[in-house]
Formats: sequence, structure tokens, C-alpha cells
Amino acid sequence: MFMIFMKFSTNKSRAPEFIAGHVDWLKQGFDNGVFDIAGSLQPQLGGGILARAASRAEVEARVAADPFVIEDVVSAEILELTPSRTSADFAFLLPGAAA
Repeated sequence: MFMIFMKFSTNKSRAPEFIAGHVDWLKQGFDNGVFDIAGSLQPQLGGGILARAASRAEVEARVAADPFVIEDVVSAEILELTPSRTSADFAFLLPGAAA
């Protein structure tokens, strides 16, 4: 599992130019079953994504394809997390859980 933090760069003002492509990129991530959660970092710092993927390389490639990353609207940090404990609602995120 991966936590992706996308913090606004000095090009934040260009976000409106690329928002449609970014939204399409997010939709593709959800449609492909890679993204589980996406939302805004507060207060207006950027965004965050919880993702499941086969490999870190897959996540890195996907993040590199985001128009916000390509155009330096955000800088992305990818952290890998191996869950060892969850609430019952999120047990599906544990390693070995049925998808």
C-alpha cells in the first residue's frame, strides 16, 4: 500500500490549467482499482492518495503521468506502508486479505 502526498509547488497558480487532466488521471486510478482514497491536504496544501499497486515502480510511473506532476503544480512524495492492523471496516487492506 502506498500513501502519496502531492504538495503544491510554486506553480500552484497554474492548477486551473491542468485540473481537467488531473481529474481524468484520478478517475483512471480509481477505475483501474489502484486508488482507494483521494482528498485534499488541509489547509489548501495539495492532495493525498491511498493506493494499492503491484509495485512501487507501478505507483511511481502512475504518479509521473499526472498532469499536475508533469507541469510542476505539485511535488509528489510516495511512502510505502505495510498495514499490520486495521479496524474491521478496513481489514481488506491487510496483506493476504481477499480483494
